[in-house]
Amino acid sequence: MKKIISGVVITMVLLGCTQDKTKSNQNSQETEILTSETSVQINKDKNTIKERFSAPKDYQWQQEKSDSFGYFIENFKLKPYGSQILRYDDSPISTQHLHEAVFDIDTGNKDLQQCADAVIRLRAEYLYKIKKTDDIKFHFTSGHLLSWNDYKNGTRAFVNGNSVNFRKTADFDDSYQSFRNYLDLIFNYAGTISLNKETKPVLKNSDLKTGDILITPGSPGHVVFIAGVCKNKEGKKLFLLSEGFTPAQSIHLLSNPFQKNISPWYDLDVNASETKTARYIFEPTNFRSF
Repeated sequence: MKKIISGVVITMVLLGCTQDKTKSNQNSQETEILTSETSVQINKDKNTIKERFSAPKDYQWQQEKSDSFGYFIENFKLKPYGSQILRYDDSPISTQHLHEAVFDIDTGNKDLQQCADAVIRLRAEYLYKIKKTDDIKFHFTSGHLLSWNDYKNGTRAFVNGNSVNFRKTADFDDSYQSFRNYLDLIFNYAGTISLNKETKPVLKNSDLKTGDILITPGSPGHVVFIAGVCKNKEGKKLFLLSEGFTPAQSIHLLSNPFQKNISPWYDLDVNASETKTARYIFEPTNFRSF
């Protein structure tokens, strides 16, 4: 279970993402009345998001700059088609019919990498890969900031109740294992509230891009991220959505049970009063960007 710091915040923050019940069950019930099948071509032998999922008829994939977070996500390696979502202990979750792909990335062996953490993980891996290590820094829910640069130079967090102190107690270590240890520490103390504060709002549909997030901060809370964008000649966009969940489990790309004719693509609107995804309803709609 995650540890959370700070007086008032401790009563607000989600210890992980919301459990796969309540709102997600409402979603499941609604899917029963939608029976049309997708017309989207799924290339089951391909192993990246962009290669596996074709755009719907009259739409084209949006080009991403090769050094962008969006390019990193849409070209991220996937596990073979049909792979199950696994918990951190390698056991399958009970709901296996609401996803279309599983990212080929470890979840760790502790219940840490949940919904906000999945976004943090991919963002950090992207910055690590392009060697922008100065930008790898995340806040705890309490507001305390810990950067990868500080951690690799030996700085560690010491938590006592609501108090957090940072001291240099370890030798320099910039190995990938040290990086993963840093992220596990962030996962333990960060969440949807801190992630919401670290991002800025997206106010126009035309500005939505791969790598942006849809988030409900708090307790309960949840977050999904845009994993692909396509557009037609009129400028209308459709989107792929991915997420982590609780307990910590495989990062996965969601199907769209509400518009099966375009699944797994979603028709999204930043001005909608609510946004339904396969396993969660976001109310209000809150798109944000790094």
